[in-house]
Amino acid sequence: MSDDALVELGAAGLAGRIAAREVSCVDVVAAHLDRIDALNPAVNAIVARRDRAEVLAEAAERDRELDRGDPAGPLHGIPMAIKDLAEVAGQPWTAGSPAFRDRVGQVDDPYVARIRAAGAVLVGRTNVPELGLGSQSYNPVWGTTTNPYDPTRTAGGSSGGAAAALALRMLPVADGSDYLGSLRNPAAFCNVLGFRPTRGRVPQRGFVAQLSEVGPMGRSVADVALLLSVLAVPDPAAPLGRTDRLDLTDLRPADLRGRRVAWVGDLGGRLATEPGVLALGRAAADALAGLGAEVVDLVPAFDLDRLWSALLVWRWWGMVDKAPLLADGVRELVKPEARWEIERGLALTAADITDAMAVRDQWFAEVARLFGTVDAVLAPSAQVFPFPSDVHWPAEIDGRPMDTYHRWMETVAPWSMAGVPVLGMPAGFDARGLPAGVQLIGAPGADRWVLEVGSAYEEATGWVERVRPPGL
Repeated sequence: MSDDALVELGAAGLAGRIAAREVSCVDVVAAHLDRIDALNPAVNAIVARRDRAEVLAEAAERDRELDRGDPAGPLHGIPMAIKDLAEVAGQPWTAGSPAFRDRVGQVDDPYVARIRAAGAVLVGRTNVPELGLGSQSYNPVWGTTTNPYDPTRTAGGSSGGAAAALALRMLPVADGSDYLGSLRNPAAFCNVLGFRPTRGRVPQRGFVAQLSEVGPMGRSVADVALLLSVLAVPDPAAPLGRTDRLDLTDLRPADLRGRRVAWVGDLGGRLATEPGVLALGRAAADALAGLGAEVVDLVPAFDLDRLWSALLVWRWWGMVDKAPLLADGVRELVKPEARWEIERGLALTAADITDAMAVRDQWFAEVARLFGTVDAVLAPSAQVFPFPSDVHWPAEIDGRPMDTYHRWMETVAPWSMAGVPVLGMPAGFDARGLPAGVQLIGAPGADRWVLEVGSAYEEATGWVERVRPPGL
């Protein structure tokens, strides 16, 4: 197969052809390295690249394993670049911060170890915002990741490097993580898919159910499901991990006849949105209606001001372990948004945290009640279209000021707080050719159902292939 054909296949297509010995791992990896050479300079999506000869030597070893009848796993021979927030043994681990400019990973994070054990060939890292904070992937270590559809604009974040690399066919599949939209926003901005799994579906360390989740990104539901099958393996060392095994075999488009989907839009006017965002989101809802679903307008019956305030407390609490970054000689290396988060975290009281935990419990109960009346929820993935890459974050939307650096992403906040599965899907383009996306949200534990609905939507709309980045 030609290099162009190989980079178009995606992870699931490549895995099948590698297993059938129709293509070699070396050819697959080399084709993607060549695409990175050609296109990455324009977007700066993949950073800390490994030596080409070393990468190809690993790919050759994957071919020898196949010769011996000993494939490593579902990702055998698939090139990947791990997000630069995760530790990878022997690779730079900067988190985009000057404070960690020279840090090198000593061991693999557990989910990285699963990816490596499944046979992936790691080619480098994908770029992020500094410390993963903010939905715009710029940092002083590696620079800014720009948008494949308009290089003057952002690719989003924090999984911005992953999303841009996928859109340009530099990677067939990618890992990401999501606290406040970091899988969903860049997927929307780059016309690809990002899946935030149910809380605990991908095992993590720790006894506190913080809001960040690791998940897959791809250009198709099949690719997302393939990587998720590797990530979502129960781990007895993860105290809050789910113990039920997720079955993703024989995944088929959902039959939506007789199903109810709630469109929440701007939450009854609560969310500031850039003109055009809601229209594209509503068109995505109409696509589901065309598949037989009943679409209803809905605003959750909950105090959303209280929910947002509780989310901020969870966020601040989750940053307390970064307190050493406020030390003299280090503090000036860290961006102001990070200092603000850490300082607010250190000022919290036990009562503040207890109240925020109670709000989250109450919200989860309301979400569980909501899914007793509907089968899925649809919401915008972002409140704006991709904005200029030299803007750190939108200070206002349609004339309405934003009071924090992440308020412009409030559309994702309720679903992060609930810990439910969410698939970020393309929703189309505005007149400037800028992408938008929607969140497809399911009940707790309904990861497979969300992917099946996403598969039906994918067949009906085909945005990833219909509108490709200029030059592809």
